[in-house]
Amino acid sequence: MSRDYPERPVVGVGAVVWRGDRVLLIRRGKPPRAGEWSLPGGAQELGEGVLEAARREVREETGLELTRVELLTVVDSIGHDEQGRVRWHYTLIDVWAEAAAGEAVPGGDAAEVRWFGLDELEGLGLWSETLRVVRLAAERRAAAR
Repeated sequence: MSRDYPERPVVGVGAVVWRGDRVLLIRRGKPPRAGEWSLPGGAQELGEGVLEAARREVREETGLELTRVELLTVVDSIGHDEQGRVRWHYTLIDVWAEAAAGEAVPGGDAAEVRWFGLDELEGLGLWSETLRVVRLAAERRAAAR
């Protein structure tokens, strides 16, 4: 199925990955949002559960394994062209997770990976939904402790 002018939404997963009080972001190497900082994630594959997809995407883009994965929220990213037709529609299922030991290295669609403190996120030009999801993950993580 084409991602431009699709017949139905594309399901993707995103992961808010924590190590201590820092969150892992990737700089996207490909569209959508190429060159921007984002959560690791990508399209769910046929026959793959959501949590499985999150683990796979994080592994592919950062080389890290996850020790805990919890469902967080769902976000829709919908873009229209000049005629008002839906050019893209992603339904993004976000999780929060804890990273296992190891060094994060870019792979897959990630051009760069880096850990950030919550106080560093405002100046990165993140999509407003990404900021909201990271804050929500911080709240859920604190409540789970």
